[in-house]
Amino acid sequence: MQLLSIQSHVVYGHVGNSAAVFALQRLGCEVWPIHTVQFSNHTGYGAWTGRVFDAAMISELVDGLVARGVLAACDGLISGYMGSADTGAAILDAVATVKAANPAARYCCDPVIGDVHRGVFVRAGIVEFMRDHAVRCADIATPNHFELDRLVGGSSKTMKETCDAIDALHAIGPGTVLVTSVRTEETPDDALDLIASDSAGRFRLRTPNLPIAADGAGDLMAALFMFHLLECGLTAKALSRATSAVFGLLKRTAAVGAREMRLIEAQEELVNPSTVFPAERI
Repeated sequence: MQLLSIQSHVVYGHVGNSAAVFALQRLGCEVWPIHTVQFSNHTGYGAWTGRVFDAAMISELVDGLVARGVLAACDGLISGYMGSADTGAAILDAVATVKAANPAARYCCDPVIGDVHRGVFVRAGIVEFMRDHAVRCADIATPNHFELDRLVGGSSKTMKETCDAIDALHAIGPGTVLVTSVRTEETPDDALDLIASDSAGRFRLRTPNLPIAADGAGDLMAALFMFHLLECGLTAKALSRATSAVFGLLKRTAAVGAREMRLIEAQEELVNPSTVFPAERI
């Protein structure tokens, strides 16, 4: 499998491409990374150095791939943190270019907007771009619960309301939706839910709630879910495989009290998770 991954990159830590590329390679996937930003570290630290790359650079890199004649072999494109709305437009141009070369290629949009702890943390205009443009073009969308509500303009507190919000997101565009970090009134205090939905049905997976909030876990989850979905074609199985791997990695990270994911140290979890969580139909 060969995937084009257009998202952020940090020198220290594991978020964006710094999380997705190695994980996908460990699973045997050939990854072509394009960085939307290059920062010294994740912005959650409160201070960082580096820069947001302009949209023209992303377009130039895609043009270079076109010149090499390799895009017909590209199975899909995943996008994450965009940096600016202009960058987003360049990414959607890249999606169109990839699909022109390979109509079977799929686009996974991880609509990075924010989370329940920090609120919206992206630049002005990106929320609207994600809602009005990016997810409309996506075959697969992987918002967290906070982002799902921002994309559909609601506030889902129950499982029914969350499923209604997922249906609203389907209506916008993506045939497959994965929602991470789901907490509803039905979710036990010591647990966390994930919900995946497509034409075959809707599935929930519940894991213990670990005492950790590692940056990049959502980026890793989106990449692994897309890989497994393309590989096996079954949403429930992709949800189980991706979640089991991420949980095992985060459990190892929590055990050593680290802030950054122990991606390299716990890499065996990517291919052979120590605990396998089944997804149940809802």
